[in-house]
Amino acid sequence: MSEENTSPASGPKIKKFMIVNRKAPYGTIYALESLEVVLIAATFDQDVSLVFIDDGVYELVKGQQTKSIGMKNFSPSYRALEDYDVEKLYVDQASLDQRGLTESDLLVPVAVLDAQQMGQLMAQQDVILSF
Repeated sequence: MSEENTSPASGPKIKKFMIVNRKAPYGTIYALESLEVVLIAATFDQDVSLVFIDDGVYELVKGQQTKSIGMKNFSPSYRALEDYDVEKLYVDQASLDQRGLTESDLLVPVAVLDAQQMGQLMAQQDVILSF
């Protein structure tokens, strides 16, 4: 390990983690797995941001009904992210527009970014994981 990561005076190095959600919330394990990764990274006091692009925006839509597909609705878990100091949630404007959604359709407060802003934000990250 490098001295940078083990120096007792400076403590552990904080990394900027961006988790990118691109898939619909149900039908695959991607959305649930990304939520678990977010919680793990936050537990280790990393700088975590969560991005919703493409069908990933559906993960945040209010009023999800999952009984008919036999799956538990985990979308309320996004409200608990603030308790883990995960407050950086971003949504792609074009993805909302293409799906006829607006910010008011979402469960939690987010920053809605255009493609250029999203690219700038991604460039600032140390680690980007896409689900």
